[in-house]
Amino acid sequence: MFYKELYVNDGNKPLKAIIRNYTADDFDQLIRIQKEAFPPPFPEELLWNTEQLTNHINLFQDGALCVEIGGRIVGSITGLLVRLDNGDEDHSWADITDNGYIRNHNPKGNTLYIVDISISPAYRKLGLGKWMMQSMYETVVKLGLERLLGGGRMPGYHLHSADMSIDQYVEKVLQGELKDPVVSFLLRCGRTPVRPVANYLEDEESMNYGMLMEWKNPFRV
Repeated sequence: MFYKELYVNDGNKPLKAIIRNYTADDFDQLIRIQKEAFPPPFPEELLWNTEQLTNHINLFQDGALCVEIGGRIVGSITGLLVRLDNGDEDHSWADITDNGYIRNHNPKGNTLYIVDISISPAYRKLGLGKWMMQSMYETVVKLGLERLLGGGRMPGYHLHSADMSIDQYVEKVLQGELKDPVVSFLLRCGRTPVRPVANYLEDEESMNYGMLMEWKNPFRV
């Protein structure tokens, strides 16, 4: 089981936060967070449902974490274990995560793959996403895995797609000439880029691209 207490700052006010495994008792709140974090036109059928959440806690509880403040769940992060070797990075989100149902979870996998991270909009300035990602890094170390990997949206790309390729866009983000809401966030979390993948997910803002980014276990180098 995972349980961690920490304080985050809301302006000058410290707030106690708890990061822990989520359970069946949390499902209603987790679904609420998904609706708050991904409002229309995001397809409602892509939000978590009870069957998916049940699989998360039954198949890989180590990869099912939430964060709560004042007894209210305000964010979650979910992962599964997969076996990926160099050159295996060409995949879609739907294929690698079993459309979020994680029935393909491999207990002998070498990679902790991030399925989803979501934070209620009212709590997004508290750094909770970074703390939850850090908790997943700790899980990688605990399990002795090689790395954490996941694909991020690139919602800023559609604004520049007429003028530059996806590789050029990524390079400008990495050089600090452009900021992408997701990629820039993942960089701040300590993730490093692997490469962009076409047809990773259906997302008009990202032009269906996903940016694979990893965190390597420093004890396995």
